[in-house]
Amino acid sequence: MKYTQLGRTGLQVSRLVLGTMNFGSEADEAVSHALMDTALDAGINFFDTANIYGVDEDKGLTEKILGSWFARGGGRRDKVVLATKMYGDMTPGKPWSTEAWPNHSKLSAVNIRRSVEASLRRLGTDHIDVYQFHHVDRATPFEEIWQAVDVLITQGKILYAGTSNFPGYKIAQANEIAARTGRLGLVSEQCLYNLAERRAEMEVVPAAQEYGLGVIPWSPLHQGLLGGALRKEREGTGARTRTGRSAAGLADPAVRARIQAYEDLVAKHELEPGEVALAWLLTRPGVTGPIVGPRTPAHLESALRALELELGEELLAGLDEIFPGPGPSPEAFAW
Repeated sequence: MKYTQLGRTGLQVSRLVLGTMNFGSEADEAVSHALMDTALDAGINFFDTANIYGVDEDKGLTEKILGSWFARGGGRRDKVVLATKMYGDMTPGKPWSTEAWPNHSKLSAVNIRRSVEASLRRLGTDHIDVYQFHHVDRATPFEEIWQAVDVLITQGKILYAGTSNFPGYKIAQANEIAARTGRLGLVSEQCLYNLAERRAEMEVVPAAQEYGLGVIPWSPLHQGLLGGALRKEREGTGARTRTGRSAAGLADPAVRARIQAYEDLVAKHELEPGEVALAWLLTRPGVTGPIVGPRTPAHLESALRALELELGEELLAGLDEIFPGPGPSPEAFAW
C-alpha cells in the first residue's frame, strides 16, 4: 500500500479511501465486515462514512456496522483513520436535506454537537479522526462553526475538520477565518471529481492546494459510467447503469460516444476501465486518494490493482482528448 500526508497535516493515509456508503444498503453486515477486513489487510487505513448513510428507516446504519466491526477488536480502531460527515436531517424516511425540526440539520453549533455525540455512539468509539461537513450552510457563520470545532477538539472527540461539496470560495473563507484566530482550519475536501467530471479543477482543487487541504474525490467511476458501462450493457451485467443518473447519461448519444471512445482506448492498452479511472485520479495534483465504494470483494480487488498501474504518456494524452479538463483558472472562464 502507498501512503501520503493528508493535506498539510502529519497524518499518514492510504492512497485509496474505503467508502462505506453501500454498507447496510447494498452489502449486509457480514459482507461489510469482510470488505473492511480485506481492506485493512491490504493496508487501506482511511475509512470514510457519514451519519446519513444506511437505509431510509435506519439512517446511521452504516456507522453502526463500522461500530460492530471495531468492537471485534484486533486493533481495528487503532489502525483506522476514521472520517465521517454530518449536515443532513436524520429523521427516518426523510430526504437527507429535509428539516423535520429546527436545528436538526446543517452546521449550527447545536447540531454539530448533537451529531458528533450520535456518531460516536453508533461508531462505538471515543473520537473521530476527520470530522467533515457534508454541505455548505449559508446561514451559519464560520466563526460559530470553528468555535464548535474548538470545543470538540479540546474534548478529544474529533482531531481534524474537513469538508465535502464545498466550492473554492467557501474553502478560502473558512480557512482565512481560521487563520485569523490561529486555528489549523480545514484539512481536506471531499468533492465530485473524475475523468468525466473535471469541473473541480477550475476552483475547488486549486483552492485546496493553496490552503493545504487534501483532495478526496468521490464517485471516481462517475456512478459506474467509467467502469466499463457499455461492455457490461452488452453482457447484460450492468445493473448499476440501468437506473438513475448513469442511465440518463447513457441515454445521451454524446455521452455514449465518449464512453465508447474511452472503453476502446483502454482496451487498446489491454487495461480495465475502472482501474484506469482510479489510476488517473492518483496522477492528479493535490489528490490524496479516491473513495472506492465496493459492494463485493471483486470490486475491492479491482480498486487495489489500480494502485499498481503506470499510465503512459500516450494513454494520458488520449484520456485528455476524450475528457478534456476545463483548464486553469481564470483563463478557463475569463477568455
